[in-house]
Amino acid sequence: MQITDVRVRKVTKEGKMKAVVSVTFDNEFVVHDIKVIEGDKGLFIAMPSRKSGDGEYRDIAHPISSETREKIQTVILEKYREASQETVTAGAADTVEV
Repeated sequence: MQITDVRVRKVTKEGKMKAVVSVTFDNEFVVHDIKVIEGDKGLFIAMPSRKSGDGEYRDIAHPISSETREKIQTVILEKYREASQETVTAGAADTVEV
């Protein structure tokens, strides 16, 4: 599976959430609402989630392996940093093997 596109929408208001991202895989499947969050140890991604009846947030979609999560996170954070430097809110990823 390859990441074929990454779209970054920066969040302009103050807070820990810095951007909302959409990632396309193989030009055929897209995952929306991945969040770029600034935590105590730096930037990380949060997969799209929904609040359940018990008040817990559960991921709607997520990588199965930690290696895949790391690859996705690396590409997203790279594109986020590029968008932050260029002050552009959207960009395309180079094709990356996942």
